[in-house]
Amino acid sequence: MYIAIEGVIGVGKTTLTRLLAERLGAEKLLEVVEDNPFLPLFYQDPARYGFKVQVFFLLSRYKQLLPLAQPALFSRGVVADYLFDKDAIFASLNLSGAEWDLYADLYSHLSPRIPTPDLTVYLRAPLPVLLERIRRRGRPFEQQIDPGYLERLGESYDRHFATYPHPLWIVEADQLDFAYDEADKDWIVRQVQQRLGLVSQGGGN
Repeated sequence: MYIAIEGVIGVGKTTLTRLLAERLGAEKLLEVVEDNPFLPLFYQDPARYGFKVQVFFLLSRYKQLLPLAQPALFSRGVVADYLFDKDAIFASLNLSGAEWDLYADLYSHLSPRIPTPDLTVYLRAPLPVLLERIRRRGRPFEQQIDPGYLERLGESYDRHFATYPHPLWIVEADQLDFAYDEADKDWIVRQVQQRLGLVSQGGGN
């Protein structure tokens, strides 16, 4: 069992990842965003640091996800708070010209080696909700994110998942409180279980 949670910055990916991993008895795989030394600089000067930040993320995500190609290492299953595809989604916004060409060549060689999730959950939320969640999270380098950038990112995610050929569930995350509301927690876990065939549609085991 390999589940990936995706969505724009601040939408609740890690919160849902932790919940599903705990309830399903799976291992959680969390992206370590703060390890990227170029990220704070990128938000100050995207044109200068875009290529550096993307290549760092590309290789970091590749090294994290590659072991999933050996299922025997993860007998309990894995819930990840990102999809490898996200790297190219971000890069398509942040890079152009020769930098994009070089990045795309690297991505095309690495991407086929990463396994496809059994289910991808795409979380969506309106821009004001994302901005408020980012503010509450309190990462200093995220406080200067341009709202227009978040909006373009959301549009890129929507385009990507409009033609995504693998099992996908789109969730309007602003309609749920899977951080604190127990009923919402139970509901979203049950929905994931049903989509993975772990329980029947009628709710029995």
